[in-house]
Amino acid sequence: MRLVIARCSVDYTGRLNAHLPLATRLLVHKGDGSLLVHSDGGSYKPLNWMSPPCTLTVEAPEEEAASVGVTEQWRVTHKKTGDALVVKIYEVLHDTSHDLGIDPGLIKDGVEADLQRLLAEQVSVVGEGLTLVRREYPTAIGPVDLLLRDDNGGSVAIEVKRRGDIDGVEQLTRYLDLLNRDPLLAPVSGVFAAQEIKPQARVLATDRGIRCLTLDYDEMKGIESGAPRLF
Repeated sequence: MRLVIARCSVDYTGRLNAHLPLATRLLVHKGDGSLLVHSDGGSYKPLNWMSPPCTLTVEAPEEEAASVGVTEQWRVTHKKTGDALVVKIYEVLHDTSHDLGIDPGLIKDGVEADLQRLLAEQVSVVGEGLTLVRREYPTAIGPVDLLLRDDNGGSVAIEVKRRGDIDGVEQLTRYLDLLNRDPLLAPVSGVFAAQEIKPQARVLATDRGIRCLTLDYDEMKGIESGAPRLF
């Protein structure tokens, strides 16, 4: 990645035309070929950019541009559309290149494994009088996320999702069918737990006698979520 701070003007030509007058800006030329033009404001969003696939060519300025102080010109051309981002550089204040290597990608907070762990530690969120039997309780078609016992000797199978959809309800339904065949566990009720449950999934779960539970991840971590409460 190349980072250049320069006094420059920028013109975008193609399906639309746009012009940035002369000012000091940050130019980010990434390894994928893209070029982003940033100012010191506007948060994360660039003022203008060219997305890959594109190529950058450094050109000598035309005589008229050179006469007003342009030292070099960058032309970034999109390979498919032909759109062009032309950067006229008057003065380079900083120019560095860095090899960032391969990025592992974003790891989201609040993934299913975290939710499952927190819920196992706080089974009271599900209801009173429940105790944890096991996380990842094995069945013939895969492990159910949590298995709990209630005061009456019955069992509760919980499927934990970050976002609950119909597929998750179907998955829990199959687990319940198998678990209820085991006389040592039956009767087994189901709880579909997620940070967000889609309306269609909620309707299907209710129709099959499965309780839906919306999880407040921040609260479970001991952080106030800011959501309004009655108490």
